[in-house]
Amino acid sequence: MLFKLQKIVACFLILFTAELWADSKPIAPENVAGAIAVSAEEVIELILLNPDLIVIDSRKKTEYAKGHIEGAVNLLNTDMNQQSLEMLAPDKTKPVLFYCNGVRCLRSADAVTKALDWGYKNIFWFRGGWNEWTEKRLPVISD
Repeated sequence: MLFKLQKIVACFLILFTAELWADSKPIAPENVAGAIAVSAEEVIELILLNPDLIVIDSRKKTEYAKGHIEGAVNLLNTDMNQQSLEMLAPDKTKPVLFYCNGVRCLRSADAVTKALDWGYKNIFWFRGGWNEWTEKRLPVISD
């Protein structure tokens, strides 16, 4: 009986710790100065109205391979440097959209900040990212 009780207590502790850890993940800022924050619906509108739009998925390759927005290019924020971004978007006035996993992911906010620091002028940020996209059951591409 005591062993069974110990197992139950251990399970509760594990669940409680996991929930605390999930809640302790940082939350992306509401906006990034210099970037235009957009919703999933606005992303669709941007894609349809801007054939020159460059969509950058700032997530890990494994996440990108499981699913991404059609036409998105994978460029992990920690791998992104000025040269790699300029290869994808040589004209700093053309629209560029960044996204990652959502509000509990800081990758796209980091990438947006870098792009702005490097002189990009037409930056869009999809803060809700992959989580919002898939919650709304919008079309996805997987490798």
